[in-house]
Amino acid sequence: MNIPLIELSTQHKRLREEINNVIQGVLDRGDFILGQDVAKLEEEFAAYCGVKYAVGVDSGLSALELSLRALGIGPGHEVIVPAHTFTATAAAVSFAGATPVFVDVDPETWNIDPAKVEEAITPHTRAILPVHLYGLPVDMHMILGIAEKYKLLVVEDGCQAHGAVYKGHHVGSFGNAAGFSFYPTKNLGACGDAGMVTTNDPQVAETIRALRNCGQRMKNVHELEPFNHRLDNLQAAILRVKLHYLDEWIASRRRLAAIYNKLLTGSNVAIPAEPLGYQHVYHLYVIRSQERDALQARLKERGIGTAVHYPTPVHLQPFYAKGEDRRGQFPVTERICNEILSLPMYPELTEEQVEIVASEITHTPVPT
Repeated sequence: MNIPLIELSTQHKRLREEINNVIQGVLDRGDFILGQDVAKLEEEFAAYCGVKYAVGVDSGLSALELSLRALGIGPGHEVIVPAHTFTATAAAVSFAGATPVFVDVDPETWNIDPAKVEEAITPHTRAILPVHLYGLPVDMHMILGIAEKYKLLVVEDGCQAHGAVYKGHHVGSFGNAAGFSFYPTKNLGACGDAGMVTTNDPQVAETIRALRNCGQRMKNVHELEPFNHRLDNLQAAILRVKLHYLDEWIASRRRLAAIYNKLLTGSNVAIPAEPLGYQHVYHLYVIRSQERDALQARLKERGIGTAVHYPTPVHLQPFYAKGEDRRGQFPVTERICNEILSLPMYPELTEEQVEIVASEITHTPVPT
């Protein structure tokens, strides 16, 4: 048996003709930098997320960093981020010149704990950066309430949550801005690096358009810091094709997750939470097991791909620990990181494959 954690070739074979056609269109037009596909993708993704503006950039990290910069966040400011996330979340804060302040996560959702957010606010706090981790929305009602109370900005990290819904609205539409990644393995993935900012603030959108393009609002007039974080037009063309299929792929992921949930309920592993009013899009299907390492080794022996997202909390990463022993600072995050395991999840995964994976975890026969 061979069931990979993720498999991209089937999707690309299905879309080969459409993708080849749009790539040829870019080649024929020669509009490789900030071409028409970038502009059209920005319009289409903004409409999909339910916001007024979207600005294409070269990665999810750039999307978050430029959002912070456009909102005036920099040296001397603190931004609250969860300790359980990919390091790029905190890196965006560091690259903007601000200081990431880590807080623990909720033990049920594994997302940022709003109660811990409020405890971490200081006179230097300028923003909250909640992460819709693995595809599950954060409790944005609580986050926005805290932000309003303390007059803070909110930048959503939607890099794993394209299409996720919180109480009837897509993530990326709640904060002052939001960053998305189109890394190839994401629910909406490019064939290389790519990212997007969403916002309802025209000034934020206009500033990011200048920042991404060498600080130019007008050609050859460099008013802002001269970054080069443009979205490649070839990637935009490919993403426009894939955006049409995103809801179909999300429906497939949710169907497969429901099968996992049914078969794993009552076993010795914990399944992902999905509170009422939230729509998880299962970028990753993550379980928890107190015997994680042994389980992962057994699944590997059976030809089943898994991964740990993420084994080391950000506050314990060498860049942020700075040589200090910070173990025990965020106990929920540290416990989660020792127990989480990502199982195979992609739209083309079959129900039979899900049943096989679940049977290997529960030691029960495959349903017939």
